[in-house]
Amino acid sequence: MDKEILRRLEQRLGRLHARQRLGIETDHEAQLFGQGLNFFHIENFPAAAALIRNTLKLTGLYWRARRNAERVLVRHNEVVSDGLPAAFDDFTILHLSDLHVDISEGAMRRLVELLGGLRYDLCVLTGDYRGKTFGSFGPTLDGIARVKARIGGPVYAVLGNHDTIQMVPGLEAMGIRMLLNECETIARGDQQIYLAGIDDAHYFRVDNIEKAGAAIPEGAFSILLSHTPEIYRQAAHAAFNLLLSGHTHGGQICLPGSIPITLDAVLPRRLGAGAWRYHGMSGYTSVGVGTSVVPVRLNCPPEITLHHLRCG
Repeated sequence: MDKEILRRLEQRLGRLHARQRLGIETDHEAQLFGQGLNFFHIENFPAAAALIRNTLKLTGLYWRARRNAERVLVRHNEVVSDGLPAAFDDFTILHLSDLHVDISEGAMRRLVELLGGLRYDLCVLTGDYRGKTFGSFGPTLDGIARVKARIGGPVYAVLGNHDTIQMVPGLEAMGIRMLLNECETIARGDQQIYLAGIDDAHYFRVDNIEKAGAAIPEGAFSILLSHTPEIYRQAAHAAFNLLLSGHTHGGQICLPGSIPITLDAVLPRRLGAGAWRYHGMSGYTSVGVGTSVVPVRLNCPPEITLHHLRCG
């Protein structure tokens, strides 16, 4: 553990939060079984990449799946709400998720190309910046820096289950505001909306929605960033208007019709990709820009999303 990173984390988060998160990572970050919402974690299975590659090669789909992983789409999602302040009508949020920059080199090149032609008011990142769930993160920070250089306007982010808290000082030094069970006020004129973010709820289980939303006034329009959509119930009953998440990759390798074989998440399948609603809360689960384990996709193209907020 780098002593300077520890000092900066304790200064940023407080001694208790920093040491708690680091301790949980040390205990669990490379486990294959028994931690998080799912019991089995394929990303920590050493033979998983070879098994997936060889299976796809036997079916003749491998190189097609590799090309698919680089064909990033731009999707648009309209969020209509009676509670949105008038000043934020047509406010646009660029949503990037699951970059896994050190695995998804082709997708990152395409992402950098696409970013220059987009218009939006702010950008949010919903976690999983590195490929593995443990080990070095220097190449990840270098890759994120190349993406960040192409993003205009403010950037807010949360950590995912592949991300170490040690990345936070480096990410914030780039100008990315990390929301670790925290909330920011976004103002336009004399009107505001609230943007909250929680720490990883899937693997490390260090999320705290109550703390993240404590400063949000009752009835205010609020958005929650979470790496995983698995906390949809808690978010809806905490009166958030919109939940933006990722994690599932939409299945990444899907059957025809975009039917996922697995979502690596405990939630209804209708919440596993794209737009959805639950108890009046709007939600969107990004299938992500990058790929996990192996840089392949079938029947599930990678995406970046522009969320357009509209007054109801």
